[in-house]
Amino acid sequence: MNSTPAHLARYYNGGPTGLAGPNPLEHVLFEVKRTIVGQDLLLERMAVALLAGGHLLVEGVPGLAKTLAVKSLAAAIGGQFHRIQFTPDLVPADLVGTRIYHQPTGEFQTSLGPVFTNLLLADEINRAPAKVQSALLEVMQERQVTIGRETHRVPEPFLVMATQNPIESDGTYPLPEAQVDRFMMKVLVGYPAQPEEYAIVERSLQPAPPVQAMLTPESLTAMQGAVQRVYVDPAVIDYSVRLVAATRSPGRAGQPDLDRYVTYGASPRASISLVLAGRALAFLRGRDYVLPHDLDEVALDVLRHRIVLSYEALADSVDADTVLVRVLRSVPVPDVVLRDR
Repeated sequence: MNSTPAHLARYYNGGPTGLAGPNPLEHVLFEVKRTIVGQDLLLERMAVALLAGGHLLVEGVPGLAKTLAVKSLAAAIGGQFHRIQFTPDLVPADLVGTRIYHQPTGEFQTSLGPVFTNLLLADEINRAPAKVQSALLEVMQERQVTIGRETHRVPEPFLVMATQNPIESDGTYPLPEAQVDRFMMKVLVGYPAQPEEYAIVERSLQPAPPVQAMLTPESLTAMQGAVQRVYVDPAVIDYSVRLVAATRSPGRAGQPDLDRYVTYGASPRASISLVLAGRALAFLRGRDYVLPHDLDEVALDVLRHRIVLSYEALADSVDADTVLVRVLRSVPVPDVVLRDR
């Protein structure tokens, strides 16, 4: 990304935080890392999504501890965890629940589905048909489920973490763009380094220690309220808008050769998610104000799944990250003046 302005450098290197005491979520991440080796970026992005009230799409090959990571995080915050294995024969009632006729009373009773939890893992989400994906879409966007004529709210906090397998396409259904756009971030999970893999194998030889609850769902909800009070300078908002606008017209950002690779850029929902994720990251880092650097750190995760590449990009083996890195580097970083709020 762009170099850090000189007058902001001290805030990137352990400068004033504006928050008293350590961030409670740091203890949660430390507890999760007693079980998970590596995957620091995934764990941090999961924490950002929790604090910002967003959802996470994770792409990676099987066996990279994606399920274990979200299960451990749910245990560390003292919340409920449910896992749904998406398959082509799944129906919406398997997710949200249904109404069951109770013969002794002659009445219908509502049986709520597994989406009524704090952390929901939608494993291999692209294996489910469109009806199931649309049912999950309502839960993600509205935080509620409609069964018959009754509406039921899901518990708070609520996070959907969906996984995709990038190496297999047989029997899969591409996610609709409207649903992909509902995910605040898309994180790419890679293979661990050799020392990390050694530690993983070593830990597998003995029973894993139980994850201790370091928070309660109520305290996490209170932390989400504190995140909403983190200050966002108008210059930072303008920076997010300019970053997203550059994905729609790379030529206007000084990258005319990229115009042929982009069919559709990111929507205004990307601008919102960029600021919300940056605000949560600032809180996680112990600050009560957002810097442009926070947006830079989450930009790829927020934007990579929101742009639609052309067939020419596919033919030239150009992926979304390649386009975004060049576009984001061409957008000048604002000089944010920190002032009293």
